[in-house]
Amino acid sequence: MLLMMTREQERRWSPGELVTALRASDLVVSRALEDLDAAGLIAAEVGGQLRYAPASPRLRALVAGTSDFYQRSPDAARRLILDQRQGGPTVFADAFRFRKD
Repeated sequence: MLLMMTREQERRWSPGELVTALRASDLVVSRALEDLDAAGLIAAEVGGQLRYAPASPRLRALVAGTSDFYQRSPDAARRLILDQRQGGPTVFADAFRFRKD
């Protein structure tokens, strides 16, 4: 979602437009928007429209770097995302493994 919003930085999106464009559920989009807002990457405008608006030049640079990486190596970027998502439960489950000392 974020990279899509960066491609059209001047565009204002409604949550419904993002649901349609991403072919995602309302719940997935609303949670992602909450995360992007908390991270300081989007801004809400009158009427509930949203736009890409990083809160600092550093955030803008990080997003630009992420976009470049994704464009060069989309599979590697997806693997990184999935590895991060799977890391939490895996680490938690590993804590309960019996080990020979």
